[in-house]
This record gives sequence, C-alpha cells and structure tokens, in this order.
Amino acid sequence: MPQTAPTHQSIPSHQDLANCLRFLSADAVEKAKSGHPGMPMGMADVATVLWREFLTFDAANPGWPNRDRFVLSAGHGSILLYSLLHLTGFEDMSLEQLRSFRQWESKAAGHPEYGFSGGIETTTGPLGQGISTAVGMALGERLLKRSFGEDLVNYKIYVIASDGDLMEGITQESCSLAGHLHLNNLVVLYDDNNISIDGSTDLSFSDKTSQRFEALHWMVLKIDGHDENQIRQALTQAQSSDKPVLICCKTTIGKGAPTKAGSASSHGSPLGSAEIQTMRDQLNWSYAPFEIPEHLRAQWRAAGHQHHKTRLNWEDHLATHPDRAEFSRRSQLDPLNHLRADLPKSTKKIFEALIHRFIDTPESKGTRLLSQAVLEAIAPEIPELIGGSADLTGSNNTKATSQGIVKAAEYQGQYIYYGVREHGMAAIMNGLSLTGFRPYGGTFLIFSDYLRPALRLSALMHQPVIYVLTHDSIGLGEDGPTHQPIEHLASLRAIPNLNVFRPADGVEVAECWQLALESHSTPSVIALSRQNITPVRLEKSSENLSKKGGYVLREVSGGSLNRDVTLIATGSEVGLAIKIAQFLDEQGIQAAVVSMPCTRLFDEHSKSYQESVLGTSGLRVVIEAASSYGWHKYIGSDGLACCLDHFGASAPADQLYDHFGLTVEKISQKIQDRLEMQ
Repeated sequence: MPQTAPTHQSIPSHQDLANCLRFLSADAVEKAKSGHPGMPMGMADVATVLWREFLTFDAANPGWPNRDRFVLSAGHGSILLYSLLHLTGFEDMSLEQLRSFRQWESKAAGHPEYGFSGGIETTTGPLGQGISTAVGMALGERLLKRSFGEDLVNYKIYVIASDGDLMEGITQESCSLAGHLHLNNLVVLYDDNNISIDGSTDLSFSDKTSQRFEALHWMVLKIDGHDENQIRQALTQAQSSDKPVLICCKTTIGKGAPTKAGSASSHGSPLGSAEIQTMRDQLNWSYAPFEIPEHLRAQWRAAGHQHHKTRLNWEDHLATHPDRAEFSRRSQLDPLNHLRADLPKSTKKIFEALIHRFIDTPESKGTRLLSQAVLEAIAPEIPELIGGSADLTGSNNTKATSQGIVKAAEYQGQYIYYGVREHGMAAIMNGLSLTGFRPYGGTFLIFSDYLRPALRLSALMHQPVIYVLTHDSIGLGEDGPTHQPIEHLASLRAIPNLNVFRPADGVEVAECWQLALESHSTPSVIALSRQNITPVRLEKSSENLSKKGGYVLREVSGGSLNRDVTLIATGSEVGLAIKIAQFLDEQGIQAAVVSMPCTRLFDEHSKSYQESVLGTSGLRVVIEAASSYGWHKYIGSDGLACCLDHFGASAPADQLYDHFGLTVEKISQKIQDRLEMQ
C-alpha cells in the first residue's frame, strides 16, 4: 500500500490538481470493477481549468439560480463529474459515494442522474442527449435574461462532449438550432481523442467536425487538451463570442496510464491494479486509493467556494428586486432540487370557464382544434409556458395568437419554430424545463418514434414536459399507413412515469391540459385527433373526471351489477361507444360506457374503484383505433378488443373506419355474436 506523503508542499501545480481527478477516476472504476476511466483521465486537464477558473457556482448552494451549468454529455465518464463534485465540496458527493461508485443506492450512479446529487444538472448517458438538453438550457437562460434582466440572470452552459455525442443524429438537430438562434452562452468542450469502444474512430468516423460546426454558425477553436494555457486561452476567447462555441480538445484517452493510454482498452473497462500502480509510480503519486492530500484538497475546495460572496450578493439583490415574487415562484425547488413552480392562481378559474364553455356549447371538432382553444385561453396567463412544433404548427394547432415568436438575438415570445427536428425539440424541451419553463411541443403521434429517447428522459428525470401529438389514429385518413399510428399509444403507455392522455372531447381536452400543467414530476402526452369528434361530456361535474384515468360516462339502469356489456373507449372512439351503447339498448342489451383518457392514472386507483368502473359482470369490450396490446389487462382474456393490430391504408377516414370494422353496426354485431356464444 502506498504511503501517505507529507502535507507540507509547495503551491500545487496544474498537473497535481488534474491528477486528483485522474486517480479518483481510476481508483473508483477499479474498485467497482466497472466503468469508463479513459475519458475522465483524458479530460482531467480541461475540467481542472474550467472548474477552477471559469465555472461560476457555489458548492454550498447547488440550486443557486444564477450558477453556470455544467453538463457531462459524455455521461459514460460520470466518475469525472462525481470527482469534481467531491473535490469542490458538494455535500452530497462524499468520498464514500465515490468508493461505492455504481453500487446500490450510491449517488455516484453508472451515469449521471438528475436529482441524485447537487451539481448533476441533467441525466446523461444516451449520447447526444446531454449536449442537446444543454441547448435548451442555453435558450432558457436567454429567455429568462430578457424577462428579468441581466442583473438577475446571466450564466453560461458548459458541456463536455465525446466523439459519440457528435456522431448521434440528435446533435445535428439541436446544434443546428443553437447556431440559428445565436446561443453564445453555450460552450461545448469536445473530447477529440479518436477512440470509441470498437477501437479507433477511423473505423466509422471521418467527419470534418470543425467545418461542420462552422457551417452551423458556431465559433470553432482547436487546442491541445493537455496544455493548460491553450485551454485557458480558448475558454477566455469563448466568453466574448457572438455564437455558440465548440472547443475541439485534442486529448489522449486514459492520459497517464502507462500502457493503455490512447487505446480502446482504457475506454470502458477498469485499468487493472498493476496498471494503476505503475501509473502512480510514473506520476509520482504516492497516495493510497481515494486519498487526496490536504494541500491539493484545499485548492479544490477553495474553487468550490470562490463564488460564495457573489452568490450572497445576488441573493441580497433579489430580495429587493421588483420582480422578486415572480422570479422566486418560477425558481422554486423541492427537496431534491427539482424545479416545481406552481401555476399562477388565475389558471384554475380559466380552466373552470373553459370546461363550462365546452359543456354549454359542445363543439364537434377535432380535438387538436379544441386543444388550441385551451391554449388561446391559458397562454396569456402562464408566462413560463413556452410552445413549439416540429414544422407542423398549423397541423398540431400548438400556437396561440398571443404567443410571440422566439428569434435569434431577441429572445422573447412564447413560441419556438423547431423545424423538422423532433428529437432535438424533445431534448431542448427537457433543457427548458430544467431551466424553469413549462415547455410543450407538437408533432404527429407517429413521429413520437423520432423523439422517444428524449421523452423517456423526461420521464426518468421527472420533468413535466408536455408532448402534443396529433393525428392520433387512422382517422387522419389519406396520408396513409406511413402516417397512421398503430402501436404508438401502447408503446408510450409502457414508459414508466408518463401520462398518456387521449381525450374524447373539449371537456376532456381541457381537463387533460389542466392535469398536464399541474404536474410537477410527470411528463404528459396529449394525443389529439385530426377528424371531428362527438361531444360526450354534456353534464357539469364538480371534479376533474379525467384525473381518475377512467370513469363511467354512461351507466345502465340498476348500476354496474346489471351490465350486460361494458364498453371501454378513448379519444374519438368514446363518441362511437356511446352510439353503440344506444344501439345495444334498442336490442335489449344493457351497455355501460367507460371513458379511459389515461390508463396510468386509472391504474393508480384502488381495486374497488377500478371494479366499480369496469363492472364485475358482463362482457368487457375495448374500442380504440390502435393496437390492442395492453388492453387485455382491463378486459380479461375473454374480453373483446375492437382495435387495429395491423397497419392502416390510404383513404378518407370514414371509409377506413368502415373497412376496418370500427362502426356502430359492425362492432354491435361482434358484441351480439360474442354474447350468443356465452
């Protein structure tokens, strides 16, 4: 075991301070027998200069709203971030957490997870997500600065990204928009080490990265990522850029490892005890694993608290600022440092008025149009609400007339034209949410496939992002099977911590929007129809029935025990179910109708409530113009699924519903046939 060196040392060199990161990273991965030591060791020099000289933060208050954000997009190198947090004095990241890297209940998880520790600004790991989320953070800062002034909001977003991040397609989408919007508060430090898991990046990657980003309207700088002076000079130059900045840092992966530096063997595997011991000898590091000498630790801790007074002065300024109450409302944190701003109090009355309006004056429109009516009413009342669409604004109906357009250099308004960038849009919305906004974005339901990884991160990070996904069935008609979602509702419902709403009419649309906006920790999908619907909620209620997830819309005489049939439907098919129930009544068959706008919320209720809705007798039938996958949980193995387990076709909607058997006559006949067989 190496012996502890004397604590009386000269002023620590940059190399000594960077080696703290190298050895903590190597030792933690070695103890866990799992992890990625190469990137942290290779980027230790860059991280040391950034965190000690440029990053504005206070380890004593990780949630300080005006801190700089650091995003480790190369999340596989998570131990670099954990080592930085520990060394600079973040309370959550103790040395014991590093010792238990990647183990059960450790805050030092395999990849950075938002909420596990102060200083982890976003969940990363899926490559491309971190840099794209950072674009949203940068846009959020610009918008907040415009609203509240530079004296309250003035920070930068720094990112460490890898070759893999730049290979992923989402990076092109988000960085293209960042350049278009001139987000000069975004600085990306690219770990250009020419190594991927398979080996040299020459196997698959020969992009002219600098030219690519210059074409995207970024400033591009190239440096030796192990030369502290070049690092310092590049970061200094980035402070005055009028564009987002990419700093290409030429590095050696696994820097310091005697035989594995510069090779794929240091990328995703422990170095081995012999390799680390030799590295200790060669770098004159005479300290035991996880041991940081006091003179080095003191320098790192000083970096973590050097902006403490700046933070206190900022808080004093906020206390007397005329916008203090509104800024504080939008910056409110829960115990896990999650932003959780409550809606302005006026919104509750607006939703009440909307619901009464839809009941008093029922409208047979596509639910996408009814959704726009909701937005028209609420957008002026919620300043943090920010919408957008992936080049489908007129089809998604996501823009309210009160919403100005977010433009480069102006950074005001409440609406973003994302262009045909569904995946980038979703990740940017995550960044906006993490910055204190309530973002929603629109595209067709079928294109949720393009944005799913970022949507999944919304759910994983408990960010209440709202996905407005229109054209939710074969009811979109003539565009054909390439645009008609079949399996998408089922696959989205399978994602944990995601509310998938499919409202039936104007009342349910308003209720679902209200639930989505009132959520602090669950993202929402609001799936909306292109075709017109039949209004079904014609009576006023004292509660938000959609909050139940599923409820009895039409009961039979005598209650649920007398049901012959229970019809369960969602969205536009609820109106169809009502007509079927009326037809069956004429045949002497008692049929109840259940509207099920959100299966997840329904599943949260007690078994007794669920049985009171679904009934304890009779045939259960589900009607949804989409896959039957997952519905047998509610209808049982003997139930009848009137769904679509095949692709659609190109034709007018009425013809498609008729051809595929989703009509009153055809479903009623199936029900009668099934009842006769029992």
